Amino acid sequence: MNKRRLGSGGPEVSALGLGCMGMSEFYGPTDEAESIKVIHRALDLGMNFLDTADMYGRGHNEELVGRAIADRRDRAVLATKFGIVRGDNPAARSVDGSPEYVRKACDASLRRLGVDHIDLYYLHRRDPGVPIEETVGAMAELVAAGKVGHLGLSEVSAETLRRAQAVHPIAALQSEYSLFARDIEGEILPAARELGIALVAYSPISRGLLGGVLPPAEEMPADDFRKYFPRFAGENAAGNEALVAEVRKIAEDAGCTPAQLALAWVLSRGEDVIPIPGTKRLRYLEENAAAAGVELTAAQLDALETAVPSGAVRGDRYPDMSSIES
Repeated sequence: MNKRRLGSGGPEVSALGLGCMGMSEFYGPTDEAESIKVIHRALDLGMNFLDTADMYGRGHNEELVGRAIADRRDRAVLATKFGIVRGDNPAARSVDGSPEYVRKACDASLRRLGVDHIDLYYLHRRDPGVPIEETVGAMAELVAAGKVGHLGLSEVSAETLRRAQAVHPIAALQSEYSLFARDIEGEILPAARELGIALVAYSPISRGLLGGVLPPAEEMPADDFRKYFPRFAGENAAGNEALVAEVRKIAEDAGCTPAQLALAWVLSRGEDVIPIPGTKRLRYLEENAAAAGVELTAAQLDALETAVPSGAVRGDRYPDMSSIES
């Protein structure tokens, strides 16, 4: 597995990382034993960049990842996130970027992960009630204390990136990025590059949509959150399936699966882009890892631009969350 660097001064990580969120919730039934096998196999394949967050499974995912790497901590570059707060109501969300919460959340993550330091610590979502300078300033104190190696931000604007970078070096920006999610190409990705910040691309297969094997939303189990996402329902789903059909044709030409093509496209966007496809199944991990060896030709890249131009996907990335605390 080739390596890419997290920012101008960050660590080297595998060109493809592993998103661990679905091992705890959001994507239907889970299997801890297989999830741990997936993490172990990822490390054996050289996929050493593991991504979790304190809100995934309300702490369960960090505990799971911690158990999986307990005897191989030195082989993993461990990233986790804080800032999205969940209570007893599983649907409720709030955000907290206060300095007090930064310190509290980090200590809690260290305990759950069973480690003495976190390699990359992200602010999961910006708290609009707290200046980003205060949040990042508190995060910088964690670096000085040796609890955190490098800092990251998730889903923030170009302006926020610049303000944060002025306080402390930011190694990575985590944002959704795929053939079906290219909004960041306008201002955010150029700003990250200007500042020497790597892009960690989550949902690079568009939550499985680009894999071309998902059932209709109405057939998904109630505990699969994609069931409620606009892109997977009704007329949007039909329109997006037509786009996926075009992706499938190009994948056949490239000699790979649609999911591998989607990952190869993200990898082709630059050496500073690190996709972190999530999976809880060994067979999908193996498929994803093989995407690192897919080299797309200029003609195939042009064909993708024609088949799936920016903005062609139907439906929003997320459902309406106006009834959820923000």
